[in-house]
Amino acid sequence: MAHQGRKNADHLLLVALSCGMTVENAALKAGVSTRTAHRRLSDPVFVSRLDAMRKEMLERTAAMLSAVGPEAVKTLRDLLDNANGGAVRLGAARALLEMGVRLRDLVSVEARLAALEQRLDASGADFPRLAV
Repeated sequence: MAHQGRKNADHLLLVALSCGMTVENAALKAGVSTRTAHRRLSDPVFVSRLDAMRKEMLERTAAMLSAVGPEAVKTLRDLLDNANGGAVRLGAARALLEMGVRLRDLVSVEARLAALEQRLDASGADFPRLAV
């Protein structure tokens, strides 16, 4: 039964840390000492699970943002077209321009990275892949 308690504490610690809590606050949330939390963070298996959980959370967040993206852009476009106040129109225009530039840059970087990976694969060299 003690093992189940540790497993649950590990899970709570992982969730708290992946949500951005400090080690001290995460340990408190998980019901373990700060020393135990630091010891867990020195375990490569635990750190790997933490990295996987963070990655999964980021992927889900990105998917949710993608789902509402068109509606958000439509709202900004409506504000740009229909707002009476100059400050509102300026804010909408600025947001649209910033998002457009960031999206263009992201698409460009992803395409360049994919091309580099294809060239590396074709060369037959064994290079480590970076976790994204």
